[in-house]
Amino acid sequence: MVNETFTSNISKSWMREALTARGDEQRKLHQRAADIRDKTVSRAVYFRGLIEFSNKCINDCLYCGIRKSNNAVKRYMMDKEEILDAVEFCERAGYGSVVLQSGEQKNKKFTGLISSIVGDIKKKFPKISITLCVGEQEKSVYQEFFDSGAERYLLRIETSNAEHYKKLHPKEMSFSERYRCLNDLKNIGFQVGTGVMVNAPSQTLDMLAEDILFFREIDADMIGMGPYIPHSKTPLYITIINKTESLNLTLNMIALTRIMMPDVNIAATTALQALHPKGRELGLLSGANVIMPLVTPIHYRNNYVLYDDKPCRNESSLQCANCVTERIYAIDLVPKHRVTGDSLHYINRITSHHVNEGKGVDNDS
Repeated sequence: MVNETFTSNISKSWMREALTARGDEQRKLHQRAADIRDKTVSRAVYFRGLIEFSNKCINDCLYCGIRKSNNAVKRYMMDKEEILDAVEFCERAGYGSVVLQSGEQKNKKFTGLISSIVGDIKKKFPKISITLCVGEQEKSVYQEFFDSGAERYLLRIETSNAEHYKKLHPKEMSFSERYRCLNDLKNIGFQVGTGVMVNAPSQTLDMLAEDILFFREIDADMIGMGPYIPHSKTPLYITIINKTESLNLTLNMIALTRIMMPDVNIAATTALQALHPKGRELGLLSGANVIMPLVTPIHYRNNYVLYDDKPCRNESSLQCANCVTERIYAIDLVPKHRVTGDSLHYINRITSHHVNEGKGVDNDS
C-alpha cells in the first residue's frame, strides 16, 4: 500500500485505506512520512513556547472546556508584564518562537492590547517569532496584528465539512466565516496554520480525507491536529472514548498530511500525550516537526483546560523545556534551538510569488 502512489493518487478510497492502516502497514506509512520529512524539511524539531494568556471567551463551542457557558472555570487574563516574562523565559530556553493563545474576544480593548504586546515583544526580543491564536477577527484587526510584528497565525478549522461544523459549534458561528478569516490571513501575508480534531463525534473517514484536501486547497503553511478528547463540562461530553482508535487515526492523519504536503510545518500536539505517555514522540515519528512546550505560569494552567486529562499542568516551564528536549533526543531527532523554524512551504510560496513579480526574495530563515 505504501509506495510512490502516495505522491500522486489522491482518491478518497486510497486515503481511507491509509487512515485505517494498522500493524506493519501503519509502520510503513509512518516511516514513509518521516523519510519525506527528513528529506524535504530536515530531522530538526522546532520549539514553540505556548503561552495561554487568557481563558475568557465569547464563544460556546460544544466541545471546548473554556466555552463561555462553563461557569466552573475561573476566568483570567495575564497582564503584559507576565506575558513578557514568559517570552523572556522562551528566549533563555532557546525557543525560536512563541505562541500567544487565548479564548476569543473581539472588543477593541482586547485586540489593541494584543497589538501592543506583540510590538513590545518585537522590541525586547527581536529574534523571537510570534504566532497568534486568538480566533476570528475582522481583516483590519488581522492587519493591525501583522503590522505590529506577528508573523504567524493559527486558526484551526476543526472540520472542513460545513454540516459537521454546525454539529460542533453554536449557531452564531459559521464555517464560511472561519474560511473568510483564513483567506484574509493568507492575503495579508501571515504564515497560516490550521487543523482539525480527529475522531470527533459524527466524523467519518471521508471527512478526514477531505480535511487533508482542504489543507492543500487553502495552501496552508502550518498544520496542528489533535485527537478529540471530551471535556466533562461540555454538551458533547461522552464518558468513554476509544483512545487507541483516536491515537491511531491522529498519527495516520499526521503521516498522510506530511506525505501529501511535504514542506509544511506539522505539530506533535500535547493532546497526543493525553492518549499515550509517549504520544508526542509518536507524532514526531509519524512526520511532525514542531513541538509546543507549555510556558503558561503554573497557577493559570488548571483554568486553561480545553479537554479532560490535559498533561503537563503541574510542571514548571523549565521542567517542560528539559522534558521535551530529552524526548526529542530519545527518538534520534534534533532539537533545534534559537531558530524560528519558518515553514518551508511559506518560504517557497513567498519566493514563488516574488519571483513571479520579478522582485526576488531573501529566504534565509
